[in-house]
Amino acid sequence: MSLYYARDLTRIHGRRTVLAIDSLDIESGRIHGLLGANGAGKTTLLNILAFLDVPTAGHLGFDGRPVRFSGSHLRRLRRQVVLVDQHPVAFSTTVAGNIEFGLKIRRIGRRQRVRIIDEVLALVGLEGFRNASARGLSGGETQRLAMARALAVTPKVLLCDEPTSSVDVENQAAIVDILRRINRERGISIIFTTHDRQLAAGLADRILYLDHGRLVATGWENVFSCTVEGHDERHDRCLLPGGRRLLLPRGLAPAPGICRLSIDPRAVQLAPPARETEAEQGLRGRVVLLTAEGEQVRMVVDAGIRITLFIDPARYRTLRPGIGDEVALAVQPQGICFLAGR
Repeated sequence: MSLYYARDLTRIHGRRTVLAIDSLDIESGRIHGLLGANGAGKTTLLNILAFLDVPTAGHLGFDGRPVRFSGSHLRRLRRQVVLVDQHPVAFSTTVAGNIEFGLKIRRIGRRQRVRIIDEVLALVGLEGFRNASARGLSGGETQRLAMARALAVTPKVLLCDEPTSSVDVENQAAIVDILRRINRERGISIIFTTHDRQLAAGLADRILYLDHGRLVATGWENVFSCTVEGHDERHDRCLLPGGRRLLLPRGLAPAPGICRLSIDPRAVQLAPPARETEAEQGLRGRVVLLTAEGEQVRMVVDAGIRITLFIDPARYRTLRPGIGDEVALAVQPQGICFLAGR
């Protein structure tokens, strides 16, 4: 079931288009990760989904109905969706007082407020802080308190902006566990933004990638500026940063000029360094990063540009490339996409 849908959604600040989404559907009851670089439009999209910002144009739907950005309609929607900021602010009262604030606004009786406060404090692991000053909490504890405040009002959707970026490792693990539990046990739909690919891969049921305000089909790490130099009978010639050149099948690239190029990490293949790749769009570089990501090995190669690819563990064990090793890469044309803008 669709929780949100967006069609031709744009947000313009001044003369700059910060969000331009042709089509987006977000499923109910699942965890969605929103991945992208700084300035990609993640927080802008999150604020629109929280009904705190108004799109410049386009259509947004929630729970099967179109959203009307009018006061009375938005007040009803905001009771179902809660946004936890990257740097939440605690009120200058106790931990319990912070949680109780939203419950009082909703005119919930005292006995029920006490029960709810105890439940959510146990859920986020802050039972021992009930009467502590909220201003004395650490960054990670404050983040967990913000989640407790959100959960106390029983939202249908929890939106989290970079929930683990400003906390220590122990609290990162606790926050990830909290998000999994409330999704599994309470059926709360979760949408979170992050720069961390490993967090997104380990927590999200679905990952959405934003680049310059647009949804792209692949990870934002393999998005580059490039110059389409021209065409011949067989090839489109594309010059990448660092002077590396791709020869692509004729008709794949747009007209000559500067544009942006996305390479699907799944379309990048690794060849033994001793063998010249037969692919005309081959690249060579040195391995600069190796990490385990899910059931695959993630590799970053410095080939004048930093290219991310994923390797099956069996193939990795056969080739055994290490940090600093030279490798040859081949890019499958079907994994290349040209994006609007520069």
